[in-house]
Amino acid sequence: MAEEKIQVLYVDDEVNNLHSFKAAFRRDFMVFTAESAKEGLAILEQEHIEVIITDQRMPEMTGVEFLESVIPHYPEPIRILLTGYTDIQAVIDAINKGQVYHYITKPWDEEQLRNIIKKAYEVYALRAENKELVKSLLRANEQLEFLLRQRLLS
Repeated sequence: MAEEKIQVLYVDDEVNNLHSFKAAFRRDFMVFTAESAKEGLAILEQEHIEVIITDQRMPEMTGVEFLESVIPHYPEPIRILLTGYTDIQAVIDAINKGQVYHYITKPWDEEQLRNIIKKAYEVYALRAENKELVKSLLRANEQLEFLLRQRLLS
């Protein structure tokens, strides 16, 4: 069975960047692209996305605002902010509001970005595994409590 590809959503209002990203990473990842935050949200509704990458400077909604808007409905995907500008306030907002895993400046280094996406997925997978382990522990605890009650009643 072939290994499942990491599902990555890249949101950027510059179509050339979307094409470059897809061309660079489509062999490694299942890449979804969106030209706006609105398109990005539509993809999130339809697809199981594990890593979200967004440009900071976009019309209508900044990357940080987009990531912040995603959190209540899709908290699991790991979020990465990509920008051509070094804007310290954007970095601070990304960390505080968008709960960003990594901040990358354009132009990206392909190998570095590939590694960041893989590491982001590792975090995603560990969080999912932890969630399942907690569920298992809670079920086991409930069963033990039930058995203890049964024993105390007999």
